Parts: sequence; C-alpha cells; structure tokens
Amino acid sequence: MKIVYLWLLGMIFYNGRFISTGTAASPRPDVVNIGAILSFNTSVGKVAKLAIELAVDEVNSRTDVLNGTKLKLAMQDTKLSSGFLGIVEALRFMEDDTVAIIGPQQSVMAHIISHIANELQVPLLSFAATDPTLNSLQFPYFVRTTQSDDFQMAAVADIVGYYEWRDVIAIYIDDDHGRNGVSALGDKLAEKRCKISYRAPMSPKLSSVEIKNALFKVALMESRVIILHIYATWGLDVLNVARELGMMRSGYVWIATDWLSTVLDTESSLTSAAVDSIQGVLTLRMHMPDSEPKRELFKRWNNLTASNTENSRFGLNTYGMYAYDTVWLLAHSLDKFLNQGGNISFSNDTSLTEFHGGRLQFDAMSIFDGGNLLLSSILKVNITGVTGKLEFTSEGDLFHPAYEVINVIGTGIRTIGYWSNSSGLSVSSPDKYNAHEPNTSSSKQKLYGVIWPGQTTQKPRGWVFSSSGRQLRVGVPNRVSYHEFVSRIENSDSYGGFCIDVFNAAKDELPYAVPYKFVPFGDGHKNPVTSDLLHLITTGALDAVVGDITITTNRTRMVDFTQPYIESGLVVVAPVSKLNSSAWAFLRPFTPMMWCATGVFFLVVGAVVWILERRTNDEFRGPPRRQFVTIIWFSFSTLFFSHRERIASTLGRFVLIIWLFVVLILNSSYTASMTSILTVEQLSSPVKGIGSLVTSSDPIGFQRGSFAENYLTDELNIHRSRLVPLNSIGEFEKALRDGPSKGGVAAVVDERAYMELFLSTRCEFGIVGQEFTKMGWGFAFPRDSPLAIDMSTAILTLSENGGLQRLHDKWLTRSACSSEGTKQDVVRLQVRSFWGLFLLCGSVCLLALLFYLIKMIRQYRRHYSGQIISPQSGLLRSFLSFVKEKEDHHHHHEEAAA
Repeated sequence: MKIVYLWLLGMIFYNGRFISTGTAASPRPDVVNIGAILSFNTSVGKVAKLAIELAVDEVNSRTDVLNGTKLKLAMQDTKLSSGFLGIVEALRFMEDDTVAIIGPQQSVMAHIISHIANELQVPLLSFAATDPTLNSLQFPYFVRTTQSDDFQMAAVADIVGYYEWRDVIAIYIDDDHGRNGVSALGDKLAEKRCKISYRAPMSPKLSSVEIKNALFKVALMESRVIILHIYATWGLDVLNVARELGMMRSGYVWIATDWLSTVLDTESSLTSAAVDSIQGVLTLRMHMPDSEPKRELFKRWNNLTASNTENSRFGLNTYGMYAYDTVWLLAHSLDKFLNQGGNISFSNDTSLTEFHGGRLQFDAMSIFDGGNLLLSSILKVNITGVTGKLEFTSEGDLFHPAYEVINVIGTGIRTIGYWSNSSGLSVSSPDKYNAHEPNTSSSKQKLYGVIWPGQTTQKPRGWVFSSSGRQLRVGVPNRVSYHEFVSRIENSDSYGGFCIDVFNAAKDELPYAVPYKFVPFGDGHKNPVTSDLLHLITTGALDAVVGDITITTNRTRMVDFTQPYIESGLVVVAPVSKLNSSAWAFLRPFTPMMWCATGVFFLVVGAVVWILERRTNDEFRGPPRRQFVTIIWFSFSTLFFSHRERIASTLGRFVLIIWLFVVLILNSSYTASMTSILTVEQLSSPVKGIGSLVTSSDPIGFQRGSFAENYLTDELNIHRSRLVPLNSIGEFEKALRDGPSKGGVAAVVDERAYMELFLSTRCEFGIVGQEFTKMGWGFAFPRDSPLAIDMSTAILTLSENGGLQRLHDKWLTRSACSSEGTKQDVVRLQVRSFWGLFLLCGSVCLLALLFYLIKMIRQYRRHYSGQIISPQSGLLRSFLSFVKEKEDHHHHHEEAAA
C-alpha cells in the first residue's frame, strides 16, 4: 500500500518537487501555504469553497491573528465522480511548501490521503469526512473539525428507541463512509436492543436502475423504518424512486442522515417532485448555538451571494460553517506554532534515498519538519467560532456534539427536538445541558409531534408482515395427552384446544391481518421436548410457537414470550384416602407435642399461683394432699374460667390474667380446628408435599418434555434416577395406583393446569402440599419480535373483556370431583404456632416468682433483725420455715415483741 502511495507521489512530482531548505526559516514568514481539497460540484463542496475563501480573506485582513503573516490558499477540485483522478489532482498543490490541508471532503479520499499525510507529516483538517474509523491511531495527522458519524448514529438510534421500533433497514453507499457509518449505527442500536434487520448497500457509481432494484428488495422486508445514509448527490433520487414505488405512504418511516438537511439549507428551491418525495421524512442537522458571530456570518454570506450571480443559487449550510471555522482554527494554531519557535521548513525523507534517480524521483519528496508541533497546536486549540466552542477531546472529537431533529413538512421544515450526548432527546436546546450532568434517562426523552409520510400524525407501527406472500410458520406440539390444550382435528390440518383458541382470539384483536400456518412438532407417540421446539425459532425454522409453553428463565434467553394467558405452577399429586371419624378425633386439632406443652403450662401456672398465694390465702393452705389437689383443680378449672378460689395477691392476679388470655387463644384455636375436622371431609396421604418428596427416596413421576424434570434435578437436587417420565394420562394413573412397591411412583410433579384436568375424574388422587412455583404459559416469538408485543397487548385485552375466562370455561371446566381432589389433610396446630404465647406466660411466671422472692427476703430480714440465728439451725432452713408460715402469724409476733 505504501509503495502505491509513493508511486502516486512520484508521478505527481515527476516535473516538480518540494523545496527543501537547509537553513532555518524566519520565525514569522510573510506567507504560509495551505491547501484545500474539495468537490466543487457538490452541495457541501461549493459552499465550503466560498466559506474557506471568505475566512482566508478575513484572516489576512486582520493583523492581530497571524501578526502580519498571510495565508496563501491553493484549492484542488477532487471531482467526486472520478475517484482516482480526484486523488491525483488533490495532491498537485503539494508541490509547494504546504503546511496543512483543509479537507478532504469525502471519507473515502481521507483514508487514502491520510497515509500520505502521515509520511509527509502534514496535518489534514477535514470539515466533512465523518467516517468514525478515521479517528483511529492509524491516522495521527487526520483531524476532524466536524462531528463524527458515531454521534449522528447515536442520535438515530435514540430516535428509533424513543418510538419503540425494534428493527430498521439501512440503505447506504457501499464505501468507507457508508459501511462504517452503518456499522456504527448497528452498534448504537444494539445498545437499545434494536437491530438492523436488512442492509441495502448501493454502488458508489449509482444508477437509477440500481436504486429501483434495491428499493424493490427493501419493500419486501417486514421493517418499515428505513435509515438513508447516502450522499446528497443521490439522496433525492432515492426518495423520488421510493415515492414512485409507493414507499412514502402511511406506515413507512424514513430517517435521513444530515445529507438531507444539507441539501435543504443549500438549495434555494427544489422541484415539485423532490418536495413531494421528502414529505414526512425525519432528518438531522448539526446543532450550532445562536451567537453574534454566527449572525454576522450569515449577513456577510447573504450580501456576498446577492451580489454575485454565480453564487446566488445556494445558501450556507452547516458544513460550510465548519469549513469557515476550520480556517480560523488553523490560523490560531499557526500563530501558536510560530510563537513557540516553530519553523516553516522541509527536508528530504532519508528512507527514500535508495530510490534516488529514475523517472519517479521518490527522493524528491519532502517532509514538513514542524508537522508534529503544528499538529500538537491544533489539537490543543480552544477557541469559539460560528459553530460554537472548538476544542478536541482525547479521542480527537469536538466537545458537545449535538443535532437538531427536523421533520420535513410541505415546503418547509420544523424542528421537533434536539439530541446531544449530554441530554439525549429533548425539546429544549442542548446548550444548557452541556455544563450539567448527563440527563439521558429514557423517561425524560421527548420530541414534539411528527407528521409522518402519508400526512398522518399517528406513530407508524414500524413493521408489517412480509409482502412476499410467506405465511407465519407457527409450531404446535403434537401432544399425546391433554388434548384439551392442543390437539389436531381429525382428517384436517387444523388444530383446536384452549391454547389454539386463545391464539386465534388474540390474533383477531390485532389491527392487521396475520397470515399463518400451523407446523406440528413431535411424532405423536410421546410428548415432544418443549426446549427442542423453541430452538427451532432460534434457527429460523419457525416464526412462532403456540401451545402449553411454560415461561421459564432459561427459555427467555432463547425467545421472547407474550404476556402469560394462564397461570400454572408446579404441584404434587399423590394417592389420597379419606380420614374416617374415630373415638379419638377430638385429639387431632393439636399435635402430641402441643398437648404436652399445654398440659405442662397448666401445671406450672397452678404451682406458681399456689406459691404466690399460700402465705396469705387460706384456700391454698392445709395438708399437703389438699394443697396438691388445689393446684390441679385450680389449673385445669381455668380452662373453662370456672375456678372458685379467690386470688388475693397482686402478683397472683397478674399471672392469672396473662394465663387466662393464653387459655382464651388456645380455646379459640382448638374450637376452630375441631369444627373444620367435624364439618369438612378430610383427605390423607403419606406424601405431605414437595418437602417430603425431596427427603424421601421414592420414585417421582413427571410429564415427558416438561420443564419439571430439569427443575427437580437442578433446583431441588433430586437424583435423576428417581425420576420416571410419563406420557399419557393412562400412564399417570397406573403409576400412581401401583405405587413404589409395584414399580410405580409415590407422586407426580406437574403443572397445576394439567393436574386439575387429571383430577377432574379421579377422586382417589389429590394435590398435596402447596403450589411451589409461580409460572405461566405464553406464546413464543423470536427475540425482539414486534409481534410478541402486539400479541401481549391483545391478550391483556382478552383478559379485561372476559374473553380468556370464557375460553377457560369452555375447555377446562372442572367437575365436582376435581374440587374434592384438591382437599388436603388438616394442618394440626403445633407448638411453633403458639411459642410466643408460651414465652409470654413463662416470662410473667418467672418475673412474679422473682419479685415474690425479693419480697420474702426483705420480710425475713426485717423479722429477724437483731436476732442471732445459730449456725446449727441453718440460715436456709430458717428462711424456708419463715416462708411456710402464714403471714398473719408473723404480724402477731412482731406486735408482741413491740
């Protein structure tokens, strides 16, 4: 590649060569040579040519910019229509001592000339080459003085995301500018979970026939959102052909990159056909803040074009303003370069001395000695021009990229909002956001209303079914069992069932027709594996799957699901037997442990009350046998609130109040549970739920093809050897009847929707335990399918208007046996249900005993104060004797002593 560029340079410099100076140039030369590479016959080139000449004249007319040094401008017309000859002509001006080049205009040419700039160390300042890849380290001497397409494509992606479109079509010129721009668009769309569903590249040497052929293919696609990234030279022609093909009618969305706003700003008038072709189109325009220098430039531009008939046909566009600012940016950079002692000098490339002689004269090529210093001055510039602040980021982009979002209406345009990398989409000017924190939350994005193609204000859906005549291929599982959900109608290709009817009802709610055909999956001898069926969507063999498809986390990684149309979690079904009444049925409300705990607390509370009352209450005194009977009688009589003993002490009354509250709760709970046992027929099963199944070693049945198998092994860690796949309802029934002892299963784990149908005529089985997952069924579509969203909306509509319930009643109506099958063994009341009450009662008893002990110690010390207790009698024995005596007896002794 390098040899090719050197050969080009040799051909160009065969009759001329760069001047190499051996002595240092003066710090302030009188003239500095700069070049400009433009395409004079384009909307951008003709405006930029005049803007650059205007800026050079203004710089040279002012002595405070370069302090007496003048800019000498040499322009070359690259003739957009001729690539190779354009490059050759662009290099001719380098025969002079050129220190910098403004341009090139096209990204394709910028890629090529950047190699030469690297070799000669001449900075390239392009005001129009927007290819994002030009920022790479491969081209250090390329400086972009306009906005990169990376930002423009981010704006387009935000617009697509704002209107909630998922797929777009990209039409572009198949060169560096088009390919790399569309590649950037694809990356930005991916961040929004959108994608380019079809790419329509066009030859750089475009013809009307190629335009028509490309648009024919685009019209056959499902997406109706079209991004047109093309040159202004061909843009209007593409839109005109699109109008002729009926692609500018209602339902289409056209988003043109900034080539269209450039044409509208440049051309004073368009033909009526061109105006008709751009109605409703959205386009972008680089945003420039309003300022006095900008207004002054427009005033000078209008005066210049008004007085010059040659230039009176075009206006000033954004690229022209960036070209104008590029001259000023270069002038300030040169001034800084010269102030730093930079010299305008050139030297031979020593690496080319081996090519000395010959007709190509490679050794005649010269390197700009101050190129690296000038490049550094350019990248560090910080000025304000007509386009706003001119300052480069570390990546080589201008700060604060912003665009206006424009809607073409009639013969004019309307700005419906703005985009910037700091504010996203907004109806407010981005200027005020630049100095603040980014504000790109999707909830705050906003644009004004749009008049779309077809003169409608209703947002286009953005896609239609392909007009190629292909029907939607809808896969349905060819089930062996549960034909109420999905089944093939005999002697036909049609299908019926609850799931099919829901799909058809939802489809009828859509505002557009959906041509489809059902594609069966499965051999009819065993239930198909649902994951295998869904995998056909990812391979493109199917467009959707309809049936009893459970929405699980793993499956959502493959496809998109609609809103669930039925809830169905996993349950355990096992054989159940009726519990017959017995003589000991009254014991069933409480577990044995609960009975024991309740009895112990009756005795404990009786003992505590006896201790608190015996010194002051004669009803709790007497012989030991009488006192024991009193404790037992008092304790259990509180069960019926029929105790006759008077409680005299404050502590005793406090303990009794708490205990009576506990008894009230126990009484109420026992009565409620006993009522349930006596009034409702109960079912019992050795399997109590999923917990008992996990801890046992019994075999477990599941429906073949269901996700239950993976759930039991992966989530509940049940060994796969315990799982028994079952196909038909008959196999379910036989396996449950046989049980583990006869080669059957202890229970079946399956979804509630299936099991309710299974139990509707089989009363000897029932659901035990609780439903241990919460899931639902939905229809599956490819990832990011817009049809999935519309079908979800239709399902919600059916749910709200009662359509889903009517279909449920039609196919899944239960019999009386089904409701019995769901009954479970009564949950007996356990200690853990009342441990809080027992803890409260026990704590009160302990506190009462503690206070009573403290009281007794104080009375004992007061009673024996001043008396000497012999060690033989013992202090503890004396204290216990004191506690046993009646309190009135001690008062009598105390009065006698006094």
